[in-house]
Amino acid sequence: MYFEDLEVWKAARVLTNKIYGITKDVAFSKDFGLRDQIRRASVSIMSNIAEGYERGGNQEFIQFLSIAKGSCGEVRCQLYISGDQNYINQNELKPLIEHCKRISIMINNFMEHLKGSRYKGSKYKMPEKKSMKETMDEMMRKINKKD
Repeated sequence: MYFEDLEVWKAARVLTNKIYGITKDVAFSKDFGLRDQIRRASVSIMSNIAEGYERGGNQEFIQFLSIAKGSCGEVRCQLYISGDQNYINQNELKPLIEHCKRISIMINNFMEHLKGSRYKGSKYKMPEKKSMKETMDEMMRKINKKD
C-alpha cells in the first residue's frame, strides 16, 4: 500500500486542486499573501499525510497527521477570510468548508485508529497474533484490575 491509496490523502488532493482553482480568479490572485498562504496550507495537508505515512512508524505518522489536521483548520479559516473579502461567493464557500471539515474528521479518525492499533508501523515487526483464549484472559485481567 502507498500513501496515494489513502482516502484521506485523496480527499486532501481534491481540496488542494479546488483551492488552486479558486485562487486563479483575478480578484483572489491579486491578494498575493492570502492566495499564497491558502495554497501552502492546502499543500501542507496532503504533504504531511504523505510524509508521515512514508516514515514507517505510527507515532511519527500520528504527529504528521496532527500537523495536517492543523493545516486543514488553517485552510478553513482562510476560506472564511476569502468569503468575507468576496473572493469566493457563498455557493462556492460552503462546500469547501464542508470538504475541509470532512478531511479533519477523517484525519482525526485515522489518528484514533493508529493510537489503538497493536501494529506500530512498517519499520517494526508485526505483533504476534493472540489466541482467543489469550485475548479473553487479557480482557479479564483488565476488568478485574478495575475492581
